[in-house]
Amino acid sequence: MASLRSATPRLRSYFRDKYIPQICEALLCGLLVTCPEDPLKYLEHMILAIIKRGLENLLWDTCIHPSLKSRVRRLSETYLDELFGLDDQLVTPELMIKACTFYTGHLVKTHFSGWKKVAIPRANQEEIMAEKMDKAIAHDNFRCQKYIFNRWFAYTVMSRERLITTLLRLRHLFYMQRQRIILAKWKERARHKSKTREDDLISKHELQLKKWKFKLGKPISLEGSLSDIAVENRRIAFDISVLPEQAILQIFLYLTFKDMMACSRVNRSWMAMIQRGSLWNSIDFSTVKNIADKCVVTTLQKWRLNVLRLNFRGCDFRTKTLKAVSHCKNLQELNVSDCQSFTDESMRHISEGCPGVLYLNLSNTTITNRTMRLLPRYFHNLQNLSLAYCRKFTDKGLQYLNLGNGCHKLIYLDLSGCTQISVQGFRNIASSCTGIVHLTINDMPTLTDNCVKVLVEKCPRISSVVLIGSPHISDSAFKALSSCDLKKIRFEGNKRISDACFKSIDRNYPGINHIYMVDCKGLTDSSLKSLSLLKQLTVLNLTNCIRIGDIGLKHFFDGPASIRLRELNLTNCSLLGDSSVIRLSERCPNLHYLNLRNCEHLTDLAIEYIASMLSLISVDLSGTLISNEASD
Repeated sequence: MASLRSATPRLRSYFRDKYIPQICEALLCGLLVTCPEDPLKYLEHMILAIIKRGLENLLWDTCIHPSLKSRVRRLSETYLDELFGLDDQLVTPELMIKACTFYTGHLVKTHFSGWKKVAIPRANQEEIMAEKMDKAIAHDNFRCQKYIFNRWFAYTVMSRERLITTLLRLRHLFYMQRQRIILAKWKERARHKSKTREDDLISKHELQLKKWKFKLGKPISLEGSLSDIAVENRRIAFDISVLPEQAILQIFLYLTFKDMMACSRVNRSWMAMIQRGSLWNSIDFSTVKNIADKCVVTTLQKWRLNVLRLNFRGCDFRTKTLKAVSHCKNLQELNVSDCQSFTDESMRHISEGCPGVLYLNLSNTTITNRTMRLLPRYFHNLQNLSLAYCRKFTDKGLQYLNLGNGCHKLIYLDLSGCTQISVQGFRNIASSCTGIVHLTINDMPTLTDNCVKVLVEKCPRISSVVLIGSPHISDSAFKALSSCDLKKIRFEGNKRISDACFKSIDRNYPGINHIYMVDCKGLTDSSLKSLSLLKQLTVLNLTNCIRIGDIGLKHFFDGPASIRLRELNLTNCSLLGDSSVIRLSERCPNLHYLNLRNCEHLTDLAIEYIASMLSLISVDLSGTLISNEASD
């Protein structure tokens, strides 16, 4: 039986169910690989082994010796089914005819469609060409209109610039003329007042002389002397309660707490006037001396719903008195700086009763890590925090700021004088308060460049930095701050800051507008050349930078930084001369405040150019060689 394709279904099922192909496969593989001398005995032995093992576990290499299995390649199962004729998916003539018919029809359809696209032209070709032509015409018209509009816009901009230049000239001439008129009238009035003062003084001397003569027994006539007329003082009765309510509120807002208490004891009318709740939104106890604790507690309990701001700066109240602050549920600002009686226990009561505090000043108090643990737990909206000169908390206390909801809304932080904070402490601050914008660290000789670096790594929003009294800060810290968008920076009394910190400052700090580099002896004219590229600079303070001279200021005034400059302080810059002032008057049209104190080389020539600067509001020229005649 060469094939079972023509066999009955029952016979084909019998072959599959009784594992006939697998038995033949195993025996045939064994004969081909083993090649026994007596095939019949080998087949008999293998059949007994198959019966003992079971047909379910029969494999194709069951009859092969284990030592020969690694070199045997398995016959394909599909090929074996084909040998016995058990495969049902062979191609029949009918299927072949259907496949060829389908393939031929597909080829005819594909080629006919391609021929149709090539041979038969599109009927709407003319309409398409007309549409394309309309689009081309519209595009050409648009380009022409755009060109004409650009030429017109350039002409209008140039005309506007000319008009602005003309107006500025006219305004300059108008201001110059008005200034001359004002100065002339001022001089005339000054002379008149001086003459009047001299006349009054002479009249007083004459009157005094007449009185002395009268006392000596020599009566004199006082006719014709205006100074002898006595004016009778009359008291005018006036009731403040008749004023408008807004005016009364404005008057009482200028009074201190002690004055308010005194006004409440005048009469019933005044007592009623100070009972307005808006007068008690802000209470300042720092201006009151020797006030009773009972009065403070009574006031806080009475106006607890109206109080928004409390100032206990320098007050020495008992702990029980400070606990009364917890009654002010709407409190937003609290200042307890310099309160030696303020403890962690007082802070616990306040934090539990006043969760809405936004501004908290704990400067120079005896708080410890216990208070630092309370801040993130209760003051979720805290924005301003001052810990200046609080030396009893440690780096671990700063780590508590990240507990709970944390102090992630903190914007202003003052750590002046906290010399116990190490680099790890600043790292804890950076992890807890990533939104700091204004940073103040004064009087901290232990501050190093590493402290600033770890702080700015996670606080990219810092825009204002004040570092006064930090002698170990160098150019590296200034470079690390380039990752922040600085607007204001202030260094004072630092000898390690040099010209290197200002290199590429226009790229690192393009938006900086306030620079205070007071008493930085390492800065020279090269620094001013770098600062000349800052287009947003409005305030520049270089007091006691004694190495700055006319060359550096010339470079600075020639740059775009001088256009917006409003305040310039060059106190004790003794190398400056008249040439700097002349250049300043030409390049600083918006300068309001100028300080040239102790610039010894300035002469009368400088005052003439300073007088032509109409935008100036305040000028300090003390300690210069300018004479009084020139200033007049």
